[in-house]
Amino acid sequence: MIAALTLKPHRDSVAVAVVFPPWWSAQQSLLAAASAGASIVRTSSIPAIIVVEPGTHDGLKRLRDAGAWVSIDPQALDACLGITPKEGLRT
Repeated sequence: MIAALTLKPHRDSVAVAVVFPPWWSAQQSLLAAASAGASIVRTSSIPAIIVVEPGTHDGLKRLRDAGAWVSIDPQALDACLGITPKEGLRT
């Protein structure tokens, strides 16, 4: 329960980390996020986890509909798992 509350994105968060199915490639995850209208902020060393700006008021729902399993506070994710960003995208 504590982990779930710690990883939950803050209400005023602009960016969130979204977790897609672990068997998806980076391309599948990026295409799914783009199809939901999200702006890609950065990728991670795990292809199924990307940080996005959902954009619209229903952005998280659209990401779930596109296949995202869960949305997480990207700073908490970095701290817990030590996931480093890939080069080339803004942080």
